[in-house]
Amino acid sequence: MSTTILVLYYSSGGATKQMARLIARGIESTGSEALLRTVPQVSANHEKTEQSIPDDGDPFVTLDELKACDGLALGSPTRFGNMATPLKYFLDQTSELWLSGKLAGKPACVFTSTSSLHGGQETTLLSMMLPLLHHGMLICGLPYSETDLLHTKTGGTPYGVSHFAGNDNNNPISEEEKRLCKAQGKRLAQIAQQLQKN
Repeated sequence: MSTTILVLYYSSGGATKQMARLIARGIESTGSEALLRTVPQVSANHEKTEQSIPDDGDPFVTLDELKACDGLALGSPTRFGNMATPLKYFLDQTSELWLSGKLAGKPACVFTSTSSLHGGQETTLLSMMLPLLHHGMLICGLPYSETDLLHTKTGGTPYGVSHFAGNDNNNPISEEEKRLCKAQGKRLAQIAQQLQKN
């Protein structure tokens, strides 16, 4: 039986999107399917709406895709130590799944990108875990057996992989960050596969 892992992210500068693709590669290395999805921007102008299909990039996620996934990787850039509004806006619309317990018992992980090295990576990751815990999801961090966590001079935390993008958002994803992204995707997919067997 195959597993499908939803890699759901919001990206404004492109780094979180790159991380999502690396996580997807880790997922696919296990034989699982990685479903890359994003969320639309939220406008302060209540009359402005996004098209139902983006002009380019990954499709917008649906609640049905979230409900059907076997695991979830959730990613966002940091906004004042918290996830970005578009991702929070989408999660705020998942009450139906919470009431029915459709996500309970499924594994999940989180990832983020920040413009400064101490710009709230860990608080963002922790804030992203909160709605997932309310859904009853099983949070998968990164263990220190991933030795890049001990040696990285860029991003990477045991709460989930992170990237230090720099003030101008031009820092490339480091080799350590790349390996950690792939490792996180692989670990999430392997846990989903084990849970599916039971």
